Amino acid sequence: MPAEPGALALPELDVPAVTSRRALRLPRFPLAVIGLFVLAAVVAPLLGLPDPHAQSLRDRFKPPGWEAAGSWKHPLGTDRLGRDLLSRIVWGSRVSLAAGVVTVLVASAFGAAVGLTAGYYGGRVDAVLMRVTDATMSFPVILLALILAVTVGPSFTNVVTAIAVILWARYARVIRGQVLTLVQLDFVAQARIAGAGAWRIITRHLLPNTFGTLLVLVTLQIGYVIIVEASLSFLGAGIPPPTPAWGSMIAEGRDVVTRAWWVSLFPGLAILLVVLAFNLLGDWLRDTFDPKLRQL
Repeated sequence: MPAEPGALALPELDVPAVTSRRALRLPRFPLAVIGLFVLAAVVAPLLGLPDPHAQSLRDRFKPPGWEAAGSWKHPLGTDRLGRDLLSRIVWGSRVSLAAGVVTVLVASAFGAAVGLTAGYYGGRVDAVLMRVTDATMSFPVILLALILAVTVGPSFTNVVTAIAVILWARYARVIRGQVLTLVQLDFVAQARIAGAGAWRIITRHLLPNTFGTLLVLVTLQIGYVIIVEASLSFLGAGIPPPTPAWGSMIAEGRDVVTRAWWVSLFPGLAILLVVLAFNLLGDWLRDTFDPKLRQL
C-alpha cells in the first residue's frame, strides 16, 4: 500500500530473514557453561586437584583463598572434614551430569516408544497405555526414591531408576500427542498404501518427525533430573557418602551456613549454573525447531 502524503516512510524489514538469523545464533552462555562443566568432569583426574576424599582436620572450614584466613591451596575453601571444595565440586559434576544424562536417555527411549505406539495404534492400546502413563505421572519421584533408599539402600543406580521410572511418562504424553497429528497427514497414508508395516512407519516416518520435540524435552529434563538428584542427595536418599555429590555437599553446610557460608554456597551455584544453562539451551532448541515460537 503506498504511503500517504507527508507520512514517514519506514524501511521494510525482511521478517523471515531477521528471524532466521536470530534463531540460528548460538546460545553462547549455555554452551560455555555446559562445556566447562562437561570438560571438568571428563578431565577431572588430569587437573591435579587434591583428592576429593582426603581429610585434614587441621584445615577444616578454611575460607576461600581471597579471604584473610584463607589459602589459595584451597581456592573455594574446605568443608568440616578439611576436604577441598573445588575438587569435590569438580568430581561432583561427574555424578550430577552422569545421573542427568543416563536418566534422561533411559526415560526418553522408553517414553518415546510408548508414545509412538499409543499414538499410532490408538483405540484400546492408546487408552491402556495412557492410563498407565497418567498413573505414573501422579506418583511422586521423591517418595519412590525414599522407598528404594530405605529398602535397598541409597546408590547411583537407585537414583537413576527412581527418576526414570517416573520421568518416562512425560515423554510418552508429549510424543503421543504429536503422533496423533502426524498419523492424519498424507505421508503416513501413502506409506500404508505402499505396503509399509507398522514398525517401518513408526521408525522411518513418525520417529524422525518427533525428533525435534524429543531433543528439546531431553535438554530441558536434564536440568530437572540434576535438581531431583541433588534433592535426593540432600535428603540422604541419593548418592551415598563419601562420593562427592552437590546435594549432599549443600546438606553438609546447612548447619554452619552463618560461619562457613562457602560450604553450601559454591555447590548451590554449580547447580544453579548447570540447570540454568540446560534450560536456556532447551528454550533455544525449542525456538529453533518451531518457527512459530521465534520472536524478533
